[in-house]
Amino acid sequence: MTGYASVVVPQPALALELRSVNSRFLGLSFKVAGELRHLEPAFKDALSTSLRRGKVELRLAIQIDRSAEAQAPSVEQLQQLHALQQAVQAELPHSSAMSVAEVLTWCRQSRGHAGDSSGPALAAAAMEALNQGIAALRESRQREGDKLRALLLASVGQLRSLSAAAAPLIPTVVKRQQERFLQRWNEALGTTSAASSLSSAALQERALNEAAAFALRIDVAEEVARLNAHLDEIERLLGAGGEVGKRLDFLIQELHREANTLGAKSAALELTHVSVEMKVVIEQMREQVQNLE
Repeated sequence: MTGYASVVVPQPALALELRSVNSRFLGLSFKVAGELRHLEPAFKDALSTSLRRGKVELRLAIQIDRSAEAQAPSVEQLQQLHALQQAVQAELPHSSAMSVAEVLTWCRQSRGHAGDSSGPALAAAAMEALNQGIAALRESRQREGDKLRALLLASVGQLRSLSAAAAPLIPTVVKRQQERFLQRWNEALGTTSAASSLSSAALQERALNEAAAFALRIDVAEEVARLNAHLDEIERLLGAGGEVGKRLDFLIQELHREANTLGAKSAALELTHVSVEMKVVIEQMREQVQNLE
């Protein structure tokens, strides 16, 4: 389900974005500042607990204080860094000296984290930002879900109209096809020797039995009844709310099966048209349902 959330934490300065696009399953991707990458398992747990579907991208950056970035390194910082470099080169004599850019980066970061517990504080701020972002994302997805629910209910209404249009056609179509069957049956018997070897009563009984069996094969009243039952259940689930996406997936498959059977068994152009229209609406519903949790 699509959604977007943005959170900014002033102290320490963090900027978080959560984006969600449609998917049948939950997929997570992270673009997180290096200082926060160790929190990715915790981020994954929090998102997996709160969300069930969608491709979700998390972006989390530490906002740089440009005024602090522009400050010159202090003498204490340079002395500390020089001592650290000498200790490293004493053990690793072939290691290269730090560049000016690396020195400035180290000094800037040490100003941001020196002498305090900013590591735990930064992690706590990141998790708080994520929790706020998840809440905002869920609200955004809820609004999208309400729109999808309205579209699905409208599609249910279309299918009910098509079903209602098909229902009165069924007896007429069955009767008409039975009459055609009996007519062709009698014509076929008239051109063969079977008519001379069997009595007219036996032929009539056989014809009626075959016509009844043919009527059962082309009767789609049962498919229409099952389709309406599935529509009832879809309306019930949409009214109940909650996590209904996977159950709706199954019901959409069942709707498609009934519409396919109706088309396959249809012995009249009118019912074929109804079946085609049903499948168009059901396919639209299938795409929409994949976006619901």
